[in-house]
Parts: sequence; C-alpha cells; structure tokens
Amino acid sequence: MWTASLRQLPNLITLVRMVLIAPIVAALLHAQFSAAMIMIGAATVSDGADGFLAKRFGWQTRLGALLDPAADKLLIAALFVTLAIQGVVPAWLTAVVLGRDLVIVLGAGVWRVRFGPTEIRPSPVSRLNTLCQLGFVLCVVCRSRFALPAAGVVTALGAAVFLTSVISGLDYGIRGVHRARSLQ
Repeated sequence: MWTASLRQLPNLITLVRMVLIAPIVAALLHAQFSAAMIMIGAATVSDGADGFLAKRFGWQTRLGALLDPAADKLLIAALFVTLAIQGVVPAWLTAVVLGRDLVIVLGAGVWRVRFGPTEIRPSPVSRLNTLCQLGFVLCVVCRSRFALPAAGVVTALGAAVFLTSVISGLDYGIRGVHRARSLQ
C-alpha cells in the first residue's frame, strides 16, 4: 500500500510545482521579490527532486513523463513572459526561450501524427538549458530586490540561456530528423 502511494510522490511534487506558477507570477507582478525568489527556488529544487525520486526508486509513470516537461515549460514561460512585461528580461531572449519550446512541442505533435506516440528524452544540454533558465530568472529577481548579483553575472547567465536554448533546440531537431529517417 505505501509503495503504491510513494510511487506517485514524484507526480505530486510536479503538481506542486505547477500550482506554484500562479503565486510566483502574482508575487512578481506585485514586486514581492523575496517571496518570488523563495517560490522559484522551491520550484527549482522540486524539478530535481521529482526526477531523482522517480529514477532512484523506479517510480517513473506515464503521467510523470507528461507532467514534468509540461510543468517545466509552463513555469519557464510564465517567468520569462512576466519578467519581459516588467522590462527586466529582454523581449528577444523571451522570444528565443518560448520559440525553442514551441518548436519542440510542434515537432512532437508532428511526430505523433506521422509516426505515433513517442517518448522525448531530454538531452544533457536540454537539462543544462533548464538550469540556466531558472538560474538566470533567480538572478534577475534577486537583482531586482537586492541589486545583486552584478550586472555582468546576469548578462553572462542570459548569454548561457541564449546559447543553451539554441543548441538544445538544434539538438532536438537533429535527433528527431535522424530518428525519422531511420523509420522510413
């Protein structure tokens, strides 16, 4: 009984991350940067925790395979759009981040129509991209509240977000094309 319940723990953690999105956006819009940083930090930790628990204990589920990337994409999109509206994240960088995710989602949809269901596994560069995005957002929010870290650190993280977004987007595309060719 406990084992069956524990098996759902990663999914519960992912759902909590999704529920945090609205309060994080509200905190940012009301300039409650300390609260936003705490919640973004919790969401970041939860992103690692759910995956670790699922893999470590064999608690992977089909639901989790869908929820986890959806939670990541929704959180990242909400953060970047909110911060772009506030003028603290460049609109062009937000467009790159959202464009990458849109291309991945559209590619997965085309794959499903053409070849059937598939499991998209994030590559190491994609995981690095998510980490860079969340680190960048945390630094931007922290800088809005405490004037730290230095502007150069935020700029460097922004550059890392741009580079990892482009590289991971290309990686997904190239892997998808190679896989599609092998099926034809």
